[in-house]
Amino acid sequence: MIHRLAIAADFDAIAAITNHYIRTTAIHFGYEDVTADELRTLFVAGEQRYPWLVAELDGEIAGYAKAGAWRTRAAYDWIAESGIYFAPAHCGRGHGAPLYRRLLDLLRAQGFHAVIGGATMPNPASARLHEQLGFEPCGIVHEVGWKHDRWHDVAFWQLRLAASGHPAQPIRTPEAVWDELFGGPEARPGSSRP
Repeated sequence: MIHRLAIAADFDAIAAITNHYIRTTAIHFGYEDVTADELRTLFVAGEQRYPWLVAELDGEIAGYAKAGAWRTRAAYDWIAESGIYFAPAHCGRGHGAPLYRRLLDLLRAQGFHAVIGGATMPNPASARLHEQLGFEPCGIVHEVGWKHDRWHDVAFWQLRLAASGHPAQPIRTPEAVWDELFGGPEARPGSSRP
């Protein structure tokens, strides 16, 4: 399994994975399929701040993990919200934790203070994953999503990436941090490195 920063060409596969969860589950609260272009636009709008990673196996995108804004007011700028999705054929095979760890390492090095993860309940696999990675449960919001003819609860977990007394610093770009942590520009997609 190769983990790397997402590129624009990945979004057909990312959309296909996302649309599986939109169509068949309440894990994703969307009602309508998303297009690759919609997701690509979202990615491009935040790519200097919020990383999207893909897990690639035998040249195919098996899953992805992403970060985005937790809330939009300035005081929240150092808090990210995370999400992770795998194609059904790759679920339950232990691929989630390594990809999520890579995302967390990247966010920590960028200068984020904490990450919030959420999941529609019940979702024991997501609860286990978050807690395995050191997230602490921080609450359940009851009956906040209507999908598949019923109300769904959402649970949240928080992981602090820096010590409480650590002052906020400017957030670095995912690409710059990736190069430092994981091998420089030659490790990026489109390079000669396998």
